Amino acid sequence: MITIVSGLPRSGTSLMMQMLTAGGLSGLSDGERKADTDNPRGYLEWERIKQLPKDPGCIAEAEGKVVKVISQLLFLLPAGHEYRIIFMQRPLPEILKSQDEMLHRRGTNQTGGDTSAIAAAFQRHLFEIDKWFAARRDSVALRMHYHRVLCEPKSAAEAVVDFLHVPLNIEAMCGQVDANLYRNRVNLIRDASPGSGMKFTTGHHEPAHGSRARSGDR
Repeated sequence: MITIVSGLPRSGTSLMMQMLTAGGLSGLSDGERKADTDNPRGYLEWERIKQLPKDPGCIAEAEGKVVKVISQLLFLLPAGHEYRIIFMQRPLPEILKSQDEMLHRRGTNQTGGDTSAIAAAFQRHLFEIDKWFAARRDSVALRMHYHRVLCEPKSAAEAVVDFLHVPLNIEAMCGQVDANLYRNRVNLIRDASPGSGMKFTTGHHEPAHGSRARSGDR
């Protein structure tokens, strides 16, 4: 089995990788991308995964491990493996704000521009991801919301363990969650702190073939 963490940029994929490796799952990463202001605990990425279009067989190195795969490359995963995919979700306005500020800090973008075209492209991409999940016979997917991980880390960690059927250290996973790193909030997000009234359903997973993969809302 190959465990994959995926999602749009700035959706919480690094946090999920940190949780899984802290919990005891072996992570496939090379440390080439260093921790920085935008991600002070590290990205846990594997540069070679970018070669998936030319070398799909490289994914075999992730057997029995967890690897981060950007969502655009999910479509290129070769047959012949069992994939369990944790797909991180976060409201698009927050993703766009976080990405905008990250690019601004790196001097490659000016904040405050029109992001409507990017948002529309992300929406189309997510629709294609839904169709891909439904068509794959060799994959199951768990959609995990970033807010749920921050506000209910134990529940989120338990849902992940139940999905993977792998014994992991729940306490160690929860120890990776630091709500202080949640810096790009938007007004449309209601207070999700305990007692705020925001409800989460249990993380849900299904075979990707024949039905849409889902997860609990935050």
